[in-house]
Amino acid sequence: MYGSFFLVTFISGVLLASTFCLIEYVRFFVVAMAVTCISYGLTTINVYLFALFDGVTNLSSFIPWSFVNIRYWSHIATWFLPLIPLAVFVGPWRNSRLWHVLVAVGAGLWWWIVFLSASRGSALGVAFGVILVSLLLGRRAFPWLKVFLIYLGMGVIFWLLLSVAVPSLIADEAQLRTLKSDSSGRWPLWIEAWHMSLQNFPFGMGPQSWLTHEPITEAFADSKQFGHPHNMYLMWAAEYGWLVIAALGVLVVQAIRNFWRRRAELFEAEESGQILLLAGFTASVSAALFHAGVSAVFMAPASMLLGMFVLIGFWGLVQQKSAVTGIQPSPTTNTRFRVITTTLLATVIVIVWAFWAGEVWRYYKDMRADETYYHKHVRDGTLPRFWHHGNFPRDVKSE
Repeated sequence: MYGSFFLVTFISGVLLASTFCLIEYVRFFVVAMAVTCISYGLTTINVYLFALFDGVTNLSSFIPWSFVNIRYWSHIATWFLPLIPLAVFVGPWRNSRLWHVLVAVGAGLWWWIVFLSASRGSALGVAFGVILVSLLLGRRAFPWLKVFLIYLGMGVIFWLLLSVAVPSLIADEAQLRTLKSDSSGRWPLWIEAWHMSLQNFPFGMGPQSWLTHEPITEAFADSKQFGHPHNMYLMWAAEYGWLVIAALGVLVVQAIRNFWRRRAELFEAEESGQILLLAGFTASVSAALFHAGVSAVFMAPASMLLGMFVLIGFWGLVQQKSAVTGIQPSPTTNTRFRVITTTLLATVIVIVWAFWAGEVWRYYKDMRADETYYHKHVRDGTLPRFWHHGNFPRDVKSE
């Protein structure tokens, strides 16, 4: 799943850049994302009113809505909040005052939900991404940064009005979700994942070993068990080994190199529109990578499905124009060598994919066989994951 996810984003980004469809793709995605955020934000007001009419002041029990866990929503917020300001710079309605107002209201409502749900990971991740982009792009990113700060300010106003003032009129005091300063039980999980990564260094303990391994540290054995250690990098190191982390590091380094080359190219060409797009998408990806250090950003389906489109846009935006427009091959290029190399590479990819697909199918059958036991004894329902539930594989005899 992880290999396919990142491979699809990189290949799709390069293909979009090479076929000159990238800007159209980015603009369409930004507008569609903004419309979705506006709709979700306005519908949240409907949920908010029903809660107040029922005398509910602890709004975080109902908002954000439609997610089984508020943290699944915060993953989406991390991806989208840096991108929403782009909606007033691109698209068919960028000159419409009504559109600007709607986008501002939608963004303000999303920021309100961040404050309401005390989404520390989102807030810190977005802050990291925005500060990083501001340092990397300087004054060229100021138009995007200005709009971003305006939307943040609107979020504060909405929070004061909807979470403090209005509930205080209904009850003696508003019930606000407190912002915790501790690790929320993550520290024992991180230590356990670290020790797991060293058990079979540098190859890890194998897929899903986090669910099946015998506890290594006493603190983890005595702590609450979760389906992941709330740190994607430690989880990958624990299950797949530090070699995978090193491979991801190579991709990150390549992305940084591409970013600097594209940045220089855009600065020289004075292409302010693409610089703003680069600012928003870089901030979004940086925020998500930061957030992944404290949450399952690259495990939750909603985050991965939507984040995939963001990563595609980012990877396409950092491609050098000279790298995708056209250095034509020399007539003297050894065509036979190229054909043989391409064929061998395609053959290897097909073989690896066939093996991977076979293992996925085997896992799926085992999971279906285990499903009856899961629903009968665990009774947690079917959770929003890429598998039916998170407790497989299990040793049924031992239970």
